[in-house]
Amino acid sequence: MSEAPGTITTRRVHTGRILNLDIDTVRYPDGTSGELEMIRHPGAAAVVPVLTGGDAADPQILLVRQYRYAADGHIWEIPAGRLDPGEAPEACARRELEEEAGMSAGRIEPLITIFTTPGFTDERIHLFAAHDLTTTAHRREADEFLEVAPVALSRVLGMIRDGEVRDGKTIAAVLYYAGFRLGL
Repeated sequence: MSEAPGTITTRRVHTGRILNLDIDTVRYPDGTSGELEMIRHPGAAAVVPVLTGGDAADPQILLVRQYRYAADGHIWEIPAGRLDPGEAPEACARRELEEEAGMSAGRIEPLITIFTTPGFTDERIHLFAAHDLTTTAHRREADEFLEVAPVALSRVLGMIRDGEVRDGKTIAAVLYYAGFRLGL
């Protein structure tokens, strides 16, 4: 009988500001072993800011259009950010909502937690919906270049369908919210 799958050894090859890179020797389910490059990330939270008013079946949500170097330009997203050490995911979602969108939420609703790219990273993003929003001052970081826009949910769904929204966490969060919370 072979041993259970899992980590045999881990060797850190890079420690960075945002992520770390390890080389893991792992045991596979069939008992063989091999090396995998693994990006270690502390996790993140993202939030669908739901504006009140208007048609409840087609609420407006806030999207941010943000410059992303890795995407070679601007992309549409929901507010999101990396968890600080010891920070709860809901606290991170609230912080990012205020920092990026200049909004405070009276109520935060957990949606789902997703793996971003489980083939090479352990990053998880905790997805939320924010309700009962009030305006505050944004507190963007030096590398955040973005604009905030209220967009009808039906339009956001069309933007996803048409490839205008290409950010994975945004697609997952909006589709989850529309499908499982609103039943669209």
